[in-house]
Amino acid sequence: MARKSKTSTPPVTVSAPVAKAQQVAGKALDKVPAPSPNPMTNLILTDLVLRGGGQIMRQAVERTLLGAKFSPGKAANIVKGRSMSQTLISTAIARVAMRSVPGAILVGGALLAKTLYDRARSPHEAKIEGDKAIAVQARKGKP
Repeated sequence: MARKSKTSTPPVTVSAPVAKAQQVAGKALDKVPAPSPNPMTNLILTDLVLRGGGQIMRQAVERTLLGAKFSPGKAANIVKGRSMSQTLISTAIARVAMRSVPGAILVGGALLAKTLYDRARSPHEAKIEGDKAIAVQARKGKP
């Protein structure tokens, strides 16, 4: 069976003002010196800045969403109280879901199954279990 050749996407055409702005921005960026003459060091620095910014943004969103049900202080403690293993597991699950359609189906199916399991149990029982877990995580996050 012959392999399909990958077709490249056609170049994007932009209006004259946009092209001019891109040209000016490109020239301005050429004048800004890189932090290091070593391109690999610059790549590592860029990666750290992007990941750090992403983490700060994610924590702010989590605190905001948790703030709907908990006080702002408790929401911040819950976010701070997350263990390294919880962070690594959630990152791995997110990567599996984002890398492929079967991964997204697997993760989505597992989340659906967990939700259905929680709903099938006594709502009071599930709430008590969740409240206990949240309280433990909030205690870990206290300074």
